[in-house]
Amino acid sequence: MTSAGTPLTCLEMVTRLDDYVDRQLDSDEIRRVESHLAGCLDCAREFRFEAALLEGIRQRLHRIAVPPHLLGAIHARLGESSGTIPSEGAL
Repeated sequence: MTSAGTPLTCLEMVTRLDDYVDRQLDSDEIRRVESHLAGCLDCAREFRFEAALLEGIRQRLHRIAVPPHLLGAIHARLGESSGTIPSEGAL
């Protein structure tokens, strides 16, 4: 693992991209990712693609009416697999 001040390579950036898009990185890693994105056109393009794709999926999911029994079953299964039941907004 590289240190907090070391610039990321493109390969390191790709391994962090999903976590960055999902806001799962700590503040040091966020700064490293954003620094790399500011200077690398290819990685910035990949980030924009992934972010736009996820946003499109999230928007479509909000428009889908999920039957209450199905939503309850999903919550139950997720709770079984992780030990916690996520909030409805997390789905």
